[in-house]
Amino acid sequence: MDAAQTIAQPATTSAAASQPAAPRVVKRLDYRPPDWLVPTIHFDFALGIEATKVTSTLTVEKNADGSGSGTIRLDGDGLTLDSLMIDGQLHNDFRIEDGDLVIDLAGDRHELVIQTTVDPKANTQLSGLYATNGLLCTQCEAEGFRRITYFPDRPDVLSRYKVRMTGDKAAFPVLLSNGNPVAGGDGPDGTHWAEWDDPWLKPSYLFALVAGTLLEQKDSFTTCSGRVIKLAIWVRPGDETRTEHAMVSLKHSMKWDEDTYGREYDLDEFNIVAVSDFNAGAMENKGLNVFNTRYVLATSATATDDEFRDIESVIGHEYFHNWTGNRITCRDWFQLSLKEGLTVFRDQEFSMDMAGSPSGRAVKRVNDVMRLRASQFPEDAGPMAHPVRPDSYAAIDNFYTDTVYEKGAELVRMMQSLVGRAGFERGITLYFQRHDGQAVTCDDFAQAISDANPGSALAERLDAFKRWYAQSGTPRVKARGHFDAAARRYTLSLSQSCPATPGQATKQPFVIPVMTALFNVRGETLAAERLLVLDSAEQSFVFEDVDAGVGVDVGSALVPSLLRGFSAPVLLDDDLSDAQRLVLLAHDSDPFTRWEAGQKLALQRLLVAVRGEGDATLDAAYIDAMRSVLRHDTLAPAFKDLVLTLPSEGYIAEQLDVVDPQRIHTVREQFRTQMAQALQADWLWAWQQHQVNEGYDPGPAQAGRRALANRALGMLCLCAAASGDTVWPGRAYQRVKDASNMTDRRAALSALINSHAALAKPALAHMLALFQHDALVVDTWFSLQARATEPLGARQGEVFAQALSLLKHPLFSMKNPNRARSVISSLCHGNPAAFHRRDGAGYALWADLVTEIDKHNAKVAARLARAMDRWSVLAEPYRGRALAAIERVAAQPALSADVREVITRALEAA
Repeated sequence: MDAAQTIAQPATTSAAASQPAAPRVVKRLDYRPPDWLVPTIHFDFALGIEATKVTSTLTVEKNADGSGSGTIRLDGDGLTLDSLMIDGQLHNDFRIEDGDLVIDLAGDRHELVIQTTVDPKANTQLSGLYATNGLLCTQCEAEGFRRITYFPDRPDVLSRYKVRMTGDKAAFPVLLSNGNPVAGGDGPDGTHWAEWDDPWLKPSYLFALVAGTLLEQKDSFTTCSGRVIKLAIWVRPGDETRTEHAMVSLKHSMKWDEDTYGREYDLDEFNIVAVSDFNAGAMENKGLNVFNTRYVLATSATATDDEFRDIESVIGHEYFHNWTGNRITCRDWFQLSLKEGLTVFRDQEFSMDMAGSPSGRAVKRVNDVMRLRASQFPEDAGPMAHPVRPDSYAAIDNFYTDTVYEKGAELVRMMQSLVGRAGFERGITLYFQRHDGQAVTCDDFAQAISDANPGSALAERLDAFKRWYAQSGTPRVKARGHFDAAARRYTLSLSQSCPATPGQATKQPFVIPVMTALFNVRGETLAAERLLVLDSAEQSFVFEDVDAGVGVDVGSALVPSLLRGFSAPVLLDDDLSDAQRLVLLAHDSDPFTRWEAGQKLALQRLLVAVRGEGDATLDAAYIDAMRSVLRHDTLAPAFKDLVLTLPSEGYIAEQLDVVDPQRIHTVREQFRTQMAQALQADWLWAWQQHQVNEGYDPGPAQAGRRALANRALGMLCLCAAASGDTVWPGRAYQRVKDASNMTDRRAALSALINSHAALAKPALAHMLALFQHDALVVDTWFSLQARATEPLGARQGEVFAQALSLLKHPLFSMKNPNRARSVISSLCHGNPAAFHRRDGAGYALWADLVTEIDKHNAKVAARLARAMDRWSVLAEPYRGRALAAIERVAAQPALSADVREVITRALEAA
């Protein structure tokens, strides 16, 4: 009998009535253990694109650590309740409150059978169960599971899942879920079914289901104990030839986690599914990872070196979650960095090891620091600033941030510095032993690292170190040195401060590991690398028996190399002179501080010009230093490429109290043109010497050579733009047409676009004609134009106008997150000069787009809304026009909780 035919259902269970009320603020200190646990859940899905029937059988039992309440509250979001049975009997005595199902239960243990109906096709939020190109797919992190069935949708409720799916065999020939497949067969009327069993406890956010027409690339992996694991990457027909790199990356990840941390995979199968409509990059659902196609599909013809690298990193990240996130999960969402920060650290270390050389590791580290500074440092300085372990939220999706991920990873890296690499391995092993199968906290992780290393710098300062989890903002470290030549003593004085952030007016001192070495002006090592631990407002550290060297002027004898390896996520004021920075750039044995010296040399000159304190002219000393880097015999090409890259417009802006985006853009473009022209002969040498003529390999060696050669091509096209020469634009155009790989083709197209060459237009047309049926390449095609360098002078505004036209292009879609981001995020987040217009047109467009996108996808809209986080530091007239646009969005009556939180926080910065 169909119970849905007999239940007397209250009117309040309609989908409309089930919508949540106004968002409430959730506070970390209000955490209480769940009153009810769900040891098991059995699912039965009757699949359909427009209507899927979901029957969930829950065993619920009172939690001894809960309040003892006899009322169970099951989260729900927009669900239609068809029937409810308790202990085998139809049950009508329930309430729907703010979308949740509330039931009074008499005993301590019950069986609930809940039947709901969902409409995957109408689910444009891409959260819960949704349809995409004929597929059914789920995304449950953070709170999507409640859009499938009523459940205590919180990470500390761990259950064992069994899943049965039934669907039309022609429409859904592949039926996948978590765990291991245990049964399957054909049913009546052209249907078939499959059952999956996951033997490991997991929270609801890790549930996954995928059904549809998919092809698999099969492989296997033999674990360290000899178990053979079936591997499969599932893609839409036509994409099956583009998964080889992803599969290799998966096998490398599995081997690395065994070798590095002793973590063996724990199921019989590991499946990855690539989908084109996905809000994020990927999701680590237990045994069934769902990926954005961007992080799976790659061939040399369609993906760049950077995209190959990103695929390896993201594949590793999601696989590593099997232990740091799945087997051990978060107690609550405030502990999100417990899994994400730790797993980012693990994927960074994996990528560095895969780079295969010290220079490859160095390039990876510098790239990670650049990302942190470009996105997390501004976040720390803006209205959405929050600790790595936040204290409150209105919409948890807004806290999947670079602070939680990237800064969280830096906290783990600092722990490793404070206990040593071997000590960290002991600590994380203890963490796995203590907490396997549990939902725990950031404190639990830090305690395990400390307990495994008694007497370490971390153990002695553990409570103070935890301030990194509790305090927001980027600390400022000031360093000043004094050398007493007669006493052969160098004294380094360090002090720290941290500016006020929302809700935190004052800060206690952080524990800051400062890796330090000393050199003389000839670049000779005077003091080997040493870890200094700054844990108070001010401290001094003494280096004894320091000899500046024979014939060295003691007045400028010492050059400190500070924050080596970027040993802490801080801003450093080292007060070094140009001469000292040039020594570090030429001789420092630490790649990060060597790169940093070059960046600070450039930044100092850029800021002087932006502030109007000097000419916008690069001096001979800087040009000569860059020439020395470019021509250096032993530096890796990829590292040279990083050193020769000027600080970004966004990073320059972060150094200023009042920001004029157009002034920054003008100065940086003038400097870029000067670098191109002053080093023209050197760029030609770099172009000629770094061509790759052998078969394509995305590995670091070839990728580095291509990166430097392609930077040279861009600079030579810039020279051509200034001189009127047509040779180099012609060569770039020819490369767009006949390049043997996407890295070179895209770089040549970018060189034409960013030098504003006449050949850019036919090159763009050629590129689109070649790849118009490849969605990921089309995304790149859109993004290159929306991120293009805005020209100076009479042509200023062309890029913004082009972005407006792209929004009307027949291949553009606001509904697909990748395509929407390719234009909108590229413009609003990635192109300050085009977005921040004096007439406010960029802000007006932003307001329209946030409002429109929020109607169908709140998560994408909220990310776009954050393009205005730093509006309050803008100079006029930008500031006033930005505020007007933000207020226009705030006045919309039906904003999602996600967007409302971002906009409210932005207005609080006024």
